[in-house]
Amino acid sequence: MTARAKDEQLKRQAVSATFPSAATSVADARRFVRRVLAEWGMEEAADDAVLATSELATNAVTYAGTSFEVACRLTDEGDIQVEVRDLHPTRAIAMPGMNASSGRGLPSIARLAASWGVTYDRRAKGVWFRLPNPGSSNGTAPPRVSSEDPGLINGGPVTAEAAPGRPRAGDRARPGADERAPASRSPRAAGRTGQPGRHGDGAARVHDEPEVASGLPAGGDRMLRSPAARDSLESAVTTVRDVLDADAAAVLLTERDGRLVLGAATGLPGDVPLGELSVVNLGPDARAGEPWVSSDASDPIAAALRARSLAAAPLEAQGRLTGVVVALSSAPGRFEETAAARLGRIADEMSLSLEKARVGELERSWRGWLSFVAEASDLLAGTLDQERTMALVAQLVVPRLSTWCAVYTTAETGAARLAYVWHADETRADGLRELLEHADPGPSMDSPGPWHGLAGAPQDVRAAAGPTAADQAFAFPLIARGRRIGTIVIGRPPGDRFPRSAIELAEELSRRAALAVDNARLYSEQTAMSSALQRSLLPPAIPEIPGLEVAVVYEPAGEGSEVGGDFYDVFETTGASGPASAASRWRFAIGDVCGTGPEAAAVTGLARHALRILAAENLSVPDVLGRLNRLILAEGERGRLLTLLHGEIAPRSRRDGVSIRLTSAGHPPPLILNPDGKVTEAASPQPLLGVFDGVDFRTETVQLRRGQVLLCVTDGVTERRSGARLLGDGHGLERLLAGCTGLSAGAVAARIQRAVRDFGPEPSGDDVALIVLRAS
Repeated sequence: MTARAKDEQLKRQAVSATFPSAATSVADARRFVRRVLAEWGMEEAADDAVLATSELATNAVTYAGTSFEVACRLTDEGDIQVEVRDLHPTRAIAMPGMNASSGRGLPSIARLAASWGVTYDRRAKGVWFRLPNPGSSNGTAPPRVSSEDPGLINGGPVTAEAAPGRPRAGDRARPGADERAPASRSPRAAGRTGQPGRHGDGAARVHDEPEVASGLPAGGDRMLRSPAARDSLESAVTTVRDVLDADAAAVLLTERDGRLVLGAATGLPGDVPLGELSVVNLGPDARAGEPWVSSDASDPIAAALRARSLAAAPLEAQGRLTGVVVALSSAPGRFEETAAARLGRIADEMSLSLEKARVGELERSWRGWLSFVAEASDLLAGTLDQERTMALVAQLVVPRLSTWCAVYTTAETGAARLAYVWHADETRADGLRELLEHADPGPSMDSPGPWHGLAGAPQDVRAAAGPTAADQAFAFPLIARGRRIGTIVIGRPPGDRFPRSAIELAEELSRRAALAVDNARLYSEQTAMSSALQRSLLPPAIPEIPGLEVAVVYEPAGEGSEVGGDFYDVFETTGASGPASAASRWRFAIGDVCGTGPEAAAVTGLARHALRILAAENLSVPDVLGRLNRLILAEGERGRLLTLLHGEIAPRSRRDGVSIRLTSAGHPPPLILNPDGKVTEAASPQPLLGVFDGVDFRTETVQLRRGQVLLCVTDGVTERRSGARLLGDGHGLERLLAGCTGLSAGAVAARIQRAVRDFGPEPSGDDVALIVLRAS
């Protein structure tokens, strides 16, 4: 193999990409991993890799707070290794269960991956996991799943007896891990086969059990979701009926609470109710795992299935009673012990196939909910609006985990406020809100538990709410950064219990929701504070200047979370009271402080207020700039560089325009537009402020006659970027201004503003400020 061929092979076996520390990067990382595995022809392993990458990428964004790299490579053994590296090498990996308010994903990684680990160096920290190549022999081992629902998200300790094994690479929970889980499910499992049977016919049927609202089925119902289990049940009851020459046959499946439900039957009436038939009602043979016969019509199973005699054998898996297969007769004494022995052998074969189907369905359910939590985390991290975040939390919970959901926030006084209500049945939403507003929230909860607030509502409100008033509810405190910020309450009808897995999932979701809500709250507070500070740094109003049209534009960069460094001002220095006179003067200024944030805002405030104060003392424009330069230098390390264009406006005789004396201290030069479309610069550059002491500034005089326009901008205009180009390159701003001939000051400002916005596909990364003066 040539050196070039080896290099190409190495490139195919190792691919990486770097992503910024942003919520949207998690989805980008998922798409990157899926694309790489598709190019390698390993789509079967993509779901496992995408889920694990999603958790680790979210960890990097949420806790490390740095950009992160995702690297995919093929090992010498042909396995797939994915590593997520961030730039916070000293940050420990938090584990759910150890620290309930932070940490995520690592128990999930342990279930998904063949192996995983953490690497550190001086610059970075990486978490890697390895998946077997789905095409190799080490990728085909069948999964081992515990007899209970997997502890999906809670991250608690897993015992050796019940620890689920690693899922097989390539098993899929649904068409794609990046697709949204369905918002709701049918009351009965879709796609179940089997024809309805009548008493005496030969058709086997699979009995549908109502699903719980969460979509997390109980043990027997989970098995009925599997096509393989349904086929096995149909075949089994037909075989039992034929082999034992029985009038009917049935399979009863065990729920987690010990109830027996009808899984499949042939020869039974279609309306057989089992009532409260439970494992505890069975005799010693069933509990000992032995087949038995009964000629007593009072036998619990015989009575429930309306038979006078039966032969039965338990279905077992890993020492657990998972169900019972029975042959039934309407005649007493129909079966002998030999029939029970034959039925026991059939039950042994059935147990193996049903357990395999049950394990597969557990695996698919576990994967689906893991995908749901990963996607929910992305959605919660993708919004910084507090109200929207709370609405999203409620809509994620309903109807997957509950029939309704309410989100309470906690005030500084500790009082609970109902912030959002969502019900699966929109017609009940108003009644539920009224009920919750009058409910007794009770004491604040530090851990999840049953919630009895509905019982404290007045009787008339409960009556107006109808059946909802009797719903059972469960509450989950929202605790972020050691502080209780609210509560999530979920509810279901009284007969629809909360499965353990639904509670664990809701608890994990509440932890992630608490951080999302608190981040949104902090962001809202910061944005409001920044907006108030920004308003205080801008002039309250623009004065009327005789013979001059004035238009201004100011756009801070980003979403308002940072205070910008650009500012402008136009103000009168004399003749502030009464009508304007020939002695009236006006000053204008436009400046740009280096950087953003509070430090830049401090210099912005210093500059704008100092300009007005010094002008009121009748200092000339050069003297004002010299004094301001000394003030900034006196700030020491807190000072920031400042570019400033400052000028004084005075009326010309016979009202023929205005005279402007101005100084450009390191600022982009102002431009003059003549009525004939010619554009010229109006001032030469001088040193910017905050660098040198003892600078002697000078002014230049501009006579702005009728129809002429003076344009002053910050570098947010001239340095607006589109790829490698800047708006100011090649006299771009001059050409843009030349196209504004004949326009008013406001129209010129609007056209420049629109051109800046449209110049590049991405939002501007710098503040934009401009002043347009047009002599009229």
